[in-house]
Amino acid sequence: MMKAMVIRSYGNAGVFELADVEVAPLKAGYVRVHVHATSVNPVDCKVRANGPAFGPKLPGILHGDVAGVVEEVGDGVSEFAVGDRVFGCAGGMKDEPGALAEFMNCDANLMAKMPKDLGFREAAALPLVCLTAWEGLVDKAQITTGQKVLVHAGTGGVGHVAIQIARAKGADVFATISGDNKATIAKTLGATPINYKTTSVAEYVDQHTGGSGFDVVFDTIGGDNIPRCWDAVKANGTVISCQSNSTHDMTPVHMKGIVHAGVLMLIPLISGQGRAHHGWIMQQIADLAEAGQISPVIDEMTFGLNQVAGAHQRWESGQAIGKIVINISS
Repeated sequence: MMKAMVIRSYGNAGVFELADVEVAPLKAGYVRVHVHATSVNPVDCKVRANGPAFGPKLPGILHGDVAGVVEEVGDGVSEFAVGDRVFGCAGGMKDEPGALAEFMNCDANLMAKMPKDLGFREAAALPLVCLTAWEGLVDKAQITTGQKVLVHAGTGGVGHVAIQIARAKGADVFATISGDNKATIAKTLGATPINYKTTSVAEYVDQHTGGSGFDVVFDTIGGDNIPRCWDAVKANGTVISCQSNSTHDMTPVHMKGIVHAGVLMLIPLISGQGRAHHGWIMQQIADLAEAGQISPVIDEMTFGLNQVAGAHQRWESGQAIGKIVINISS
């Protein structure tokens, strides 16, 4: 048996319940991870609140991001051994129980060895956001050295790693922010900050691109921000969005020859297809972290397994800066 935070119904953060849960048998191709930390992502809160089609069967254990130590290796797994420190986004959806538990059975294809210089808290903050940013900027936009890349919400969970990945690929990065504190963070990460509250799209496009537009615009906001992305990107440029919560007239896309692509990094986890690519991306992220090119921004508030409700409330408050991390085991 193990301790886990489960939900028996969907709703507000109060639905979490600490319970004793049986440890599931380990399947071939999987590793059992002693969970040390997980982090809160928007999808975790959405699943908890609304139970979308890809949510787990109830009672369910949420959270995909995990960092911990391999305790047992299933048949057919050769790339990991007992004692390895690993991280990845490997559960909390469909039939894959999540990381809000002492132990988590993870498909080895979704995992990678942790960066040597990062602790469990830092490693747990990286998987989902890095997978999203990599799929958008590298797999789809195929950013290259010297391109001008605009990241919307540059100090958010996805935004702050998108800046670092784009920088690592040689791009000249700009980020929309609000306020001096977030501007300082964006600069530290390697981006030129743009205060969207005081600068219009036309003004910052003129100031930073001479009016021609950015090569790539990475949107983490959706909604009314989508048309702003189209205004900010150059003719025949690329817009990548990881939000899909609105409808728009596509005329600007056709008139400017824009490539607009969506990213949903949950597809391999939900469908079972393409999981090995996620493990490969996580290894690239580990390499970047070891090279000092990527590190997470972690919110100042700290939570434990029995404080998951508070962690979700913290995210929903909009006051967090960077990723909210939950310590599971010491």
